[in-house]
Amino acid sequence: MDWLISILISLLLGAVAGWLAGKIMKSEGGLLRNIILGILGGIIGGVIFRLLGLATTGYIGTIIVSVVGACLLIWIVNAVTKK
Repeated sequence: MDWLISILISLLLGAVAGWLAGKIMKSEGGLLRNIILGILGGIIGGVIFRLLGLATTGYIGTIIVSVVGACLLIWIVNAVTKK
């Protein structure tokens, strides 16, 4: 049961990060898109920070890493889909 709570917390933090990243990047994408990018950004941001030797602790650190990853993803998606 602990794993379920961990997954739900991770999803919630990713959603918050996606929303924040959408505001930072002034993304024209919808809220759902930004939330999904925030969740994926948390994964990507975590990998990037670990590769750089940076560790995060607590929920605030996790949100910061997720926001960085989500901003990167939003930038990439906007660059690829730009018409």
